[in-house]
Amino acid sequence: MAFRGAAALTDAELIAILLRTGTVEKSALEIAEEMTAEGGLYKRLAGISRIDELMNIKGLGQAKAATILAALEIGRRIASARPLERVHIGSPQDGADYLMSRMRYATREEFVVVFLNTKNRVVGQEIVSEGSLNSSVVHAREVFTPAILRHAAAIIVAHNHPSGDPTPSREDREVTRMLVQSGKVLGIPLLDHLVIGDGRYYSFQENAEI
Repeated sequence: MAFRGAAALTDAELIAILLRTGTVEKSALEIAEEMTAEGGLYKRLAGISRIDELMNIKGLGQAKAATILAALEIGRRIASARPLERVHIGSPQDGADYLMSRMRYATREEFVVVFLNTKNRVVGQEIVSEGSLNSSVVHAREVFTPAILRHAAAIIVAHNHPSGDPTPSREDREVTRMLVQSGKVLGIPLLDHLVIGDGRYYSFQENAEI
């Protein structure tokens, strides 16, 4: 790497550097090649968020899995990093651009609330639920309590579909209706609900459902 630079290395070579050593049966590079075969870096590894998911891969103990997980999280944070005070959400596309890099590869559904000020600039975000989306999992209090504490003027909510297809389900629509009504009562309007797929999104606002 000292001569070629990191950009010249393959996905497998980069993973092998993080692994450092292999097992009796396989070298670090061989393990890394299996992990990244057929687009595995993007189709499989990029969406991993828990150490136990990595430890299911033969040859990865807790220490190596933790190293890989840390590298993945750094990559996700760099990909989505912008000073929050400069992020303006003026359209559904703006919201999708802001959330896509972090949410498109997640292997489980995550429900995220983005808090906005009076100028529709992002003042924070929070994951309030993980798992299949329905009204029994996503509660208005979990969505709006942090919004009140952050003095948000409005919110956008988003969740991902691990299948890659952002078409909303019946549960998605039920949750949206519930949050719209709650927002009206509390004076913190829900501006949009985005369903994030693999490079695609569905906006309830864009489709006149909010």
